[in-house]
Amino acid sequence: MPKALVEVRGVSLLARAVGGLLDSGVVDAVVVAAPHDYYDEFVRVLAPLEGQCEVVGGGHDRSSSVRFALDSVPPGAYDVVLVHDAARAFAPGEVTRAVVDAVRDGAAAAVPVLPVTDTVKVVDDAGVIITTQDRSALRAVQTPQGFTDAVLRAAYAAGFDSATDDAGLVEQLGEQVRTVAGHPDAMKITTAFDLAVAEAVLAPKEEA
Repeated sequence: MPKALVEVRGVSLLARAVGGLLDSGVVDAVVVAAPHDYYDEFVRVLAPLEGQCEVVGGGHDRSSSVRFALDSVPPGAYDVVLVHDAARAFAPGEVTRAVVDAVRDGAAAAVPVLPVTDTVKVVDDAGVIITTQDRSALRAVQTPQGFTDAVLRAAYAAGFDSATDDAGLVEQLGEQVRTVAGHPDAMKITTAFDLAVAEAVLAPKEEA
């Protein structure tokens, strides 16, 4: 099944991610891009949020799914547009609010980040280390990422090659992307270990 439908203590990552956005106090509506084979299941999971959340068919990759979701919203309907990953279902409301505040304060785009604590090596095709990166300037990027409506639409209209995140598309436009403080709870749940951490640590904090 899609990772978004995996449950943590009986509640899917999808429902937790959407609920977290709405509970932040700065999000008025959510559009979810669902895999076509699981569209009906996504609608069922999000039925309690009907009126605040719309489900649309997704694409073959992340960028195309974001494009379909963005196309479902009338241009200019909202001053700030967020792009979020359901795998970061426990992102605190304070992170969402900081991202929105940065865009409303004049940033074209804003993303939450954390300092990189691991040593990062650059290797060649043979697996031999070429150099060691200065990690003092490196940041790990989280979601939700925030943009002015016009800038995000311009990034998708420009036809750039797919990027690993939407901030990367905006960077290709030549726009500056501001950073705000991320949070360890906004970790991406990708592996079985991550899921165990969510079960044991993150869910109890959210439910307290």
